[in-house]
Amino acid sequence: MDPEQPPVKRRYDAPKRRQAAERTRTAVLDAALHLFTRQGYTATTMTAIAAQAGVALDTVYASVGRKPDLARLLIETAISGTSQAIPADGRDYVRAIQAAPDARTRIAIYAAAMRQIAGRLAPVLGIVQQAAPAEPELAELWREIAERRAANMRRFIDALAAVGTLRVEPGEAADIVWATNAPELYQLLAGQRGWTPERYEHFLADTWQRLLLAD
Repeated sequence: MDPEQPPVKRRYDAPKRRQAAERTRTAVLDAALHLFTRQGYTATTMTAIAAQAGVALDTVYASVGRKPDLARLLIETAISGTSQAIPADGRDYVRAIQAAPDARTRIAIYAAAMRQIAGRLAPVLGIVQQAAPAEPELAELWREIAERRAANMRRFIDALAAVGTLRVEPGEAADIVWATNAPELYQLLAGQRGWTPERYEHFLADTWQRLLLAD
């Protein structure tokens, strides 16, 4: 090697590193969901999650954080349908609702979105709800999600009122939407009564049109 020449630096490939980190994160989340579903949140150790994901324990902590952080990420990614949390205003269906010209179309868009989210979210929320009494951080997460859902329902009702006439006052309308698309109801209808996702979506749209709209 020519002593006058500087050493050649290895090229830093940021996209590849990001892709590798994303694959690791996804593997950890998949492993956590599998084990939480199979044996429960409390009984699942971070060591078991690392083994299931095929990574070191330190990698799990570096990738997603502690076990409550895992539960939160599972909820956020179930809601977004991607590997990342997406704020409500950045979701495709929210933009579609805002662009729709009338209340019935907005309801149809929202019902379709809630059907897709419910299928992903209900199992995760079931895990959190079951563990919450013994896990204070999960109990707080459960309360936060419930309040966030309620706030999102109120924004949806505001979007309906902007293009149509409500049958009931906005607070009651938001409560109706909050209750009828609760993950618990999806679990009862789809999980226990054998409803298809399409039937659940139709139920939401029909119920909301009948109960919420004056015309």
